[in-house]
Amino acid sequence: MNIIQKAMEQGEGILRLAPNWVPRSFCVPGRRIKLHPDDYYILGGERGGIDERWLSSTTPAKNGPLTGEHEGLSFIVYEEGSTVQKALLRDAVELLKGELIGQRLWDAHKSWPMYSKFFDNMGPLPHHIHHNDEKAALIGQQGKPEAYYFPPQLNNHGGDFPYTFMGIAPGTTKDQIKTCLMNFSKGDNKITNFSQAFRLEPGTGWDVPPGLLHAPGSLCTYEPQKASDVFAMYQSLVNEAVIPEELLWNGTPKERIGDFDELLDVIDWELNVDPHMMKNRFMRPVPVKSMAEMREMGYEEKWICYKSDAFSAKELTILPGQTVTIYDGAPYGLIMMQGRGKLGVWEVETPALIRYNQLTNDEFFVSEKAAVNGVTISNYSRVDPMVLLKHFGPANPDLDKTNF
Repeated sequence: MNIIQKAMEQGEGILRLAPNWVPRSFCVPGRRIKLHPDDYYILGGERGGIDERWLSSTTPAKNGPLTGEHEGLSFIVYEEGSTVQKALLRDAVELLKGELIGQRLWDAHKSWPMYSKFFDNMGPLPHHIHHNDEKAALIGQQGKPEAYYFPPQLNNHGGDFPYTFMGIAPGTTKDQIKTCLMNFSKGDNKITNFSQAFRLEPGTGWDVPPGLLHAPGSLCTYEPQKASDVFAMYQSLVNEAVIPEELLWNGTPKERIGDFDELLDVIDWELNVDPHMMKNRFMRPVPVKSMAEMREMGYEEKWICYKSDAFSAKELTILPGQTVTIYDGAPYGLIMMQGRGKLGVWEVETPALIRYNQLTNDEFFVSEKAAVNGVTISNYSRVDPMVLLKHFGPANPDLDKTNF
């Protein structure tokens, strides 16, 4: 408690966060999230490679029986002289309530109801699905909408398959998909035969509501999402890797395991066979106001995730040599993507390489009061833009959906 209060005072309402690394046993890291090459398998081969960094997370990772005690949870860093202390962001939210996340979010959710992450895979992920609130409640979780943005700074190469399967091809029948699910343990169940793939483009993104089948491609991805880790894998073989059958039933109540109709019922059919998938789910960045006006003031800011009610995200660029004050109507987490400078009272910088357990100055959480009062940001470079990504909770008062 004392650490949290001191950290709030030290940062004047802006909390410094420690890097939060998460492995996935079924993935091969793409090695673009700045972790040191020696550390991608530091947790041991059976845990798999570290291919994710979770941001502003109060949500524990669901990684099976070997999951670490605080895996997936972000820590606040309080540093005084040579002494470094940490406290969970989750505990800070429970202690400070509306002082940290605002009374609106605290009253509605009694928690920080989203997080973001980088996921970074050399190959594609399996065609999988996230449950809606109704289905997730059957296993004591919440549904999981999510969105993708592909930061140019983390995509110097596209990996093995920079395409994402999305949904189910129009004209497909439910019986065809059920047959794929029933063939899961027989090798390649060929479910992506009944989908469409879209080429991924750095600097753009996609909206992925719950109930939509999707197989993320191999671009390094910034992924805001609702505070949940519920999913089920519906593809049995991807990039020559066999997916354990237990992941097909992940998210299914124990008494319904083996019931393929239950798996089919998780699919939002109309959402999946949408003939206008590109129009309805694809997202290009949208300026928050006139670009000329913003550039005159020394910055550029764009909405990058804006189709979900559960979260939103912006990309903020401070032009070289500029100091600006940015106002937001809601609390947010942020991650530095490029450059160095000052953010409020904090010296900030973008590291080139990070060791596991090393502290950084690239990730922060901005309280609602600090956001509303305005955060002053300086770009120290005369030539290099300073770029950061900002992730917000639900019902962002600044997000006017009539603009999209």
